[in-house]
Amino acid sequence: MIAATYTQGGAFAIAEVPVPSIGEGELLVKVEATSLCGTDVKITRHGHRRLKPGQTIILGHEFVGTITKAGSKVTNFAVGERVGVVPNIGCGFCEMCGRGLMNMCPDYSAFGINMDGSHTEYVRITEATMAQGNVIKLSKTVSFIAAALAEPLSCAVNGIRVAGVEQGDFVLIYGAGPMGLLNLMLALLSGASEVFVVDMNDERLEKARSLGASRTFNPKLGSVADWVMNESGKRGVNVVITAAPSPEIQAEALKLLAPFGRLCLFAGLPTGSPPTAIDTNAIHYKNLIVTGMTGGAPQDYRTALRLIEAGRVDLSQVISHVLPISEVAKAYDLALAGQGMKIVLASREAMA
Repeated sequence: MIAATYTQGGAFAIAEVPVPSIGEGELLVKVEATSLCGTDVKITRHGHRRLKPGQTIILGHEFVGTITKAGSKVTNFAVGERVGVVPNIGCGFCEMCGRGLMNMCPDYSAFGINMDGSHTEYVRITEATMAQGNVIKLSKTVSFIAAALAEPLSCAVNGIRVAGVEQGDFVLIYGAGPMGLLNLMLALLSGASEVFVVDMNDERLEKARSLGASRTFNPKLGSVADWVMNESGKRGVNVVITAAPSPEIQAEALKLLAPFGRLCLFAGLPTGSPPTAIDTNAIHYKNLIVTGMTGGAPQDYRTALRLIEAGRVDLSQVISHVLPISEVAKAYDLALAGQGMKIVLASREAMA
């Protein structure tokens, strides 16, 4: 089967690999739809800290599929069932795993990170993955292509929750890429009365407006701080979500918050970025809350799936390309060139 692979310390490659065999407590899942993530692109360029030198993996962690084989000891899943898979598998013993926060486990493993992932035709699902509740059955009514975005949507679910978005809030989102737009959708669902979006790409700002952003701004036109204060009647905003990886944006965001405002550092900074200069007096005197987030827990994934199944989010708006899995090389060419939004690889059945 065709696969997008990466070797730590080596190179990215499109290769033919064997269909994985499974143990008596494992599943074999046919990939029906899988999307590309910024993390996949980063790995092709810089590797990943959880990979061992010389280790080769199949990339991809945002996926849904159909069970084609089940080991003899598997009792809760059956061949033919449609499933989504939460990619982060915790150690199962630490405090974070005990709280169901496998994405925060200090010794996690993950599909497409340090174990074979989904940018291929079939994926082996381990016993630990099932035991931690990471394999979730899909409704027969939900589209595979939409459900493939449950994982990135779960990250936005996590971010909106930790940012404490409430009814009537003014929210500012830096970045109108896929993750910024998912945060926009969820901020509106959470009751935000105004959502401002900042991005340097006018086409993406137009997309944000079509999805309900009340005001948008391109920093090429002037000061973001001046614009926000003018648009908010000099009060600032209640929440800022930085869905763009920039130390300058993180520092600027604090200046835009009203008293008791919340800043969510949603996007991580690239390795080697300079430290962010944070105005701690602004935090002190305005009673601000600064928080971060990373990934999503299984419960966040379940929430994301419920929103997709109920039609509360239109994920087609953030998908720019749907390609057959056989065209995985083309998908990576597009992603590495920074073209489009979310790129989805799908089976013939999912595309029908």
